[in-house]
Amino acid sequence: MADKVFVDTNVLIYFISAEADKKIKAKEAIFSSQDVYISSQVISEFISVCFSKELLGLEEIITLVNDLIEALRFSSVEESTIKKALQIKKDSKYSYWDSLIIASALENNCSILYTEDMQDGQVIDSNLTITNPFKA
Repeated sequence: MADKVFVDTNVLIYFISAEADKKIKAKEAIFSSQDVYISSQVISEFISVCFSKELLGLEEIITLVNDLIEALRFSSVEESTIKKALQIKKDSKYSYWDSLIIASALENNCSILYTEDMQDGQVIDSNLTITNPFKA
């Protein structure tokens, strides 16, 4: 059975990046499994960064977001996700927003969380491994 994978916002940003090496690694992470998840938080952060850094125009953002939601498994942040994130925040050194990403990955039974922002190799709840896809 293939791993269930959760992708953080920074991976999506590198997917549209001009940095060729990171763009390739982001694409590999995003399409590493048939079960790749993003959350409403991740897609919202992605949209926000695209606007604030003027990475894409509105029509490009609309098209790409629609494509991502169609291609990947979409997970909404629920009341349970928020409660789990607060517990993770209490038990770890992570920010609330990173804790919410972790909580979303755990709720979707993912075994890999691709992100550049957290501790590479750390295992959470004996199931979720944080993996930096850009690490040399």
